[in-house]
Amino acid sequence: MKRFVQEEDRSQTTLFPETLDDYVSEDNPVRIVDAFVEGLDLAALGFDRATPAKTGRPAYHPAVLLKVYIYGYLNRIQSSRRLERETQRNVELMWLVGRLTPDFKTIANFRKDNGPGIRNVCRQFIVLCRKLDLLNEATVAIDGSKFKAVNHRDKNFTHAKLQRRMQEIEAGIARYLAEMDSADRQEPEVAQLRSGRLKDKIAALKEQMREMQAIKQELGRTPDGQLSQTDPDARSMKTRGTGVVGYNVQVAVETRHHLVIDHEVTNIPSDRALLSTMATRARDVLGKQSITAIADRGYYNSEELRKCHQAGIAAIVPKSATSNATADGRFGRDDFRYDAQRNEYRCPAGERLIYRFTSIEHGQTFHRYWSSNCSRCAIKDKCTPSTQRRVTRWEHEDVLEDVQRRLDRAPDAMRVRRSTVEHTFGTLKLWMGSAHFLMRTLKRVHAEMSLHVLAYNMKRVMRIVKRESIMAALRA
Repeated sequence: MKRFVQEEDRSQTTLFPETLDDYVSEDNPVRIVDAFVEGLDLAALGFDRATPAKTGRPAYHPAVLLKVYIYGYLNRIQSSRRLERETQRNVELMWLVGRLTPDFKTIANFRKDNGPGIRNVCRQFIVLCRKLDLLNEATVAIDGSKFKAVNHRDKNFTHAKLQRRMQEIEAGIARYLAEMDSADRQEPEVAQLRSGRLKDKIAALKEQMREMQAIKQELGRTPDGQLSQTDPDARSMKTRGTGVVGYNVQVAVETRHHLVIDHEVTNIPSDRALLSTMATRARDVLGKQSITAIADRGYYNSEELRKCHQAGIAAIVPKSATSNATADGRFGRDDFRYDAQRNEYRCPAGERLIYRFTSIEHGQTFHRYWSSNCSRCAIKDKCTPSTQRRVTRWEHEDVLEDVQRRLDRAPDAMRVRRSTVEHTFGTLKLWMGSAHFLMRTLKRVHAEMSLHVLAYNMKRVMRIVKRESIMAALRA
């Protein structure tokens, strides 16, 4: 063992520091966590038991349990049982909570019962970021991602899934009955053994069929035609892979320091109706009159873009391709130019498409335009296979045209969005592990997500700002 670093003798007497504070260096992140939590008014933020009861056994102060969770999520320890062990052996956590050792049930109940308070703490950290002048950027990237819930796909049912499962059970019963007929033609001893085994399998399948019938009745009472047995709020959602039963997490990330300024957990599978809500909340958090919001084509929705326009939000969203004309080699909608003064379109052949009539569809007003000269056009085969090429214009089409102009002037907007918000989701999912959420129901999952976002923002700020500046802002 010569010429290697030598270990200490286990029987050697060691003089440890006299105080626990000596084990925690001045630049240790736990000191920032401690100062941040101590500066919070937990009763005003909505935490239970922030004011002690006059009778009964003394409870742990919410600040102690909040520190435990913030430390755990900063270090990718989300389990209450693991956090209980850490309070008994981790010197940093011992210093942070003053050597208190709450049991795992107390730790778990704190997260379960204080969802609103935890979300408010996440918002309070954004206030600290504003004090540190980290939120001067008026551009945010908005995106959503699917996170797995505590609900296996086999425990989630839709009418189509249930029908397939019942057909599989019926096919299994038919197959076993055919095997019983075949077994009856064997030797009596062999036939008896096989028949007994097959009867047990048929009985099990019939029991499953009865369960499916009960689920069918329960499924008929659900408003959205979905039933999740483990987590009732989780929903089946499409992903690029095989799909997932979980939640759709929305975040708004500012593009300079990549801080998550707002987030939301929803069980709505689609992002299409969520842009204006997330963008407006992000604008309010930033304290700006107007901001720029960048999102992918999954958010392209005319009504949502109009709401953003009315709220002073300059949205940059690529248009969804809804026509096959361009793919088939024909002129697309963008090849027709609108003349606002004349209220008509000009086609690639130079013909005028004049206004014909107005219709209302799904509560929206549309104007229709076409030309009477399409049949005599020399390039009609490049335009439409129909008798006439008709163009539809929404009454607020100028809002959509503004969105397209902003996108044309910012060709790198989608690259900025991708490098901002998708990196954030990748980091969060890495920290959460393969199981993603550990809690059930929407309100508790939201609290869990708030802890992840709080930890993410804390790590970002600690890397961007010096410790002295953070501590000074906390004392101010």
